[in-house]
Amino acid sequence: MHRLADILNLETRLLIVDDDPGIRELTAQFLATHGYVVDTAEDGATMRAALERHSYALIVLDVMMPGEDGLTILRSLDRASAPAIIILSVIGEEVDRIVGLEMGADDYVAKPANPRELLARIRSVLRRQGERSEPRLVAVPTARRFQRFAGWRLDPQARQLFDPDEVVINLSDGEFRLLMAFVDHPRRVLTRDFLLDQSRGANAEHFDRAIDVQVSRLRRKLARQDGRTGDDLIRTVRNEGYMFAADVELR
Repeated sequence: MHRLADILNLETRLLIVDDDPGIRELTAQFLATHGYVVDTAEDGATMRAALERHSYALIVLDVMMPGEDGLTILRSLDRASAPAIIILSVIGEEVDRIVGLEMGADDYVAKPANPRELLARIRSVLRRQGERSEPRLVAVPTARRFQRFAGWRLDPQARQLFDPDEVVINLSDGEFRLLMAFVDHPRRVLTRDFLLDQSRGANAEHFDRAIDVQVSRLRRKLARQDGRTGDDLIRTVRNEGYMFAADVELR
């Protein structure tokens, strides 16, 4: 018999992937007490079998596993259709975190994970996912206003970016928040800490390379076929941060 939560609340079904059975079960029990339906998997093969059976809102994925590690598993997933991913990495393994973010993970938590911190990160990621997917009834104004810069058009309401040829450029939630921070503060030097707060939230763990990775990804999406690069729009200010080097108009 299916649980009522399975039928009515599929968006709160989580999958914990960790080779340590103790961690798997303790984490699952803790999250279950907070209203989530939680399944566990010991490796990539078990995870994929679970994905065949159920729809998950989010996967908590350990990086350090024997055989097929978490980053290899993450690389194998289709990020367009896969659930949200929070990776767990051992404290001090900054490279794992950076690579995980580059590969499309939605967040990371240092391991051993504080259960309450993990719960807060899960809630934050699911909230962002809901904001992107939940339909809204919005009164359409007679004159829609966009933020325009260097031929580009940003629609803050629809969360869409159009290049100078009117092609929609897909942005992740973090990339959209980062771009909004830049266009809201053009031609001003913005520190890495400020940009990290704006793109990942004030409670995000701060380390400089995280925002460098996100800026690099955003620059690639702002590259032009005419030879201009994203570096022309987002300039590095040595020892200080970044500056958005374009005038922005709201019209």
